Amino acid sequence: MSQIHLDFIGGRWVPSEGRGTFSVTNPADTDQSLGDFQLSTKEDARNAIEAARSAFPAWRNTPGPQRGRILYRAAEIIEAQVDEFARTLTAEEGKTLADSVGEVRRAIELFRFYGGQGSRLDGRTYPSNFARTLLYSVREPLGVVALMTPWNFPIAIPSWKIAPALVSGNTVVFKPASLTPGIATKLVEALEQGGLPAGVLNLVTGPGSTVGEELAVNKDIDGISFTGSYEVGDGIQRARADSGRMARVQLEMGGKNPTIVLPDAKLSDAVDVVVKSAFGLTGQACTATSRVIVHDSVKEKFTGLLVERIKSFRVGNGLEQGVEMGPAVSRAELEKDLRYIETGKAEGARLIAGGGVPGSQRPGHYIEPTVFDGVFPDMKIAQEEIFGPVLSMFEASTVDEAVELANRSEFGLTACICTTSLGSALEFADRVQAGVVKVNRPTVGLELQVPFGGIKKSSSDSFKEQGEEAIDFYSRLKTVYVGY
Repeated sequence: MSQIHLDFIGGRWVPSEGRGTFSVTNPADTDQSLGDFQLSTKEDARNAIEAARSAFPAWRNTPGPQRGRILYRAAEIIEAQVDEFARTLTAEEGKTLADSVGEVRRAIELFRFYGGQGSRLDGRTYPSNFARTLLYSVREPLGVVALMTPWNFPIAIPSWKIAPALVSGNTVVFKPASLTPGIATKLVEALEQGGLPAGVLNLVTGPGSTVGEELAVNKDIDGISFTGSYEVGDGIQRARADSGRMARVQLEMGGKNPTIVLPDAKLSDAVDVVVKSAFGLTGQACTATSRVIVHDSVKEKFTGLLVERIKSFRVGNGLEQGVEMGPAVSRAELEKDLRYIETGKAEGARLIAGGGVPGSQRPGHYIEPTVFDGVFPDMKIAQEEIFGPVLSMFEASTVDEAVELANRSEFGLTACICTTSLGSALEFADRVQAGVVKVNRPTVGLELQVPFGGIKKSSSDSFKEQGEEAIDFYSRLKTVYVGY
């Protein structure tokens, strides 16, 4: 019998009130079990919230620089185990080992970045209209925050939520995705070893229908940060509004991200940008390119280069050298991808690459990089987020038409243009409806020191994540008037 991983509540690793468990398997080799985790209950979630509430006063009053030093120590602990963390991540999520190493290093840098913010949790002083009056603002934490994170970046996204939440003086209840609880457990262990006081960070594993629902509606929660699908995010927003007590809510949700290729682009570079954006990470990124809009004068040549590149694309176990794309994270995700491919065919789109399951693979959720041509904007594969390695191609005869096609989506997360024209690049940046704009760079990949977030159905469009701006969500300003 495999070890059952416990919840972390009030500074202790504890069994669930309900005793139910679920198993996690390797998506690249489904014969390999990665362990059993707890199907925590609403009571477990309430216990975690109570522990966080009890720990809040002391943590709030801990000076910001001291809170930051704990984040620095956690970064050092993770850095000493980069390979172990990366292998755990690849085994659970399926991405290549190189991508996992990069993600773990991103987590390390996030803790260092926000560790430094502990010394910069500043307010302002203002000139008053009145004599002998000191007028200033101070930054204070919200209280207890609930963090609900997805499986596709199972250490980076938790880190860019947990680090600013903690350094701002909040206490945290963390619910990771049920497909990747192992790497989340290792992250919490590193923070525990770094000296985080009991109750400041609490981990509860289990389904959104129990743990997530409790975190969404519990009146002792002061803030909620969620990354995942639009449907779930919209449900959280509605549930909170009906709960009887308002809380600050941050939602980062889906994407249907476009890349435009203009005639003046260097086509070989544009192909590299599209391939990395669409098929890196198995297309399982909210920032992945799922629509490519190519100028008609270069479309035939671009398509030839793209298909030729895909023919050499190596799909396999992310732990093996030379593999460029791992499996889908689960059987359900694989089947969803395959259903969308069948939908594309039924809608009349032309399949020009991939479309199936590669042969000669060990048991795993593998799928081929897939490209459709002849796609129209109203097709399902052009509008709905697939979250897999399925790319839709469009043709445009002018830059205006290309930008119009790019904006024909309910989502607005990332967008890219491949061009050597500065004018075209800046005009695109001005007109495209997206929270992040790339020029000659893949839509995937974010720098941690700048704000991140989308518009339209990609986000609640309130507070940004990452960068110094992330602190804004996890803190509030108080204004103080002092007459003397």
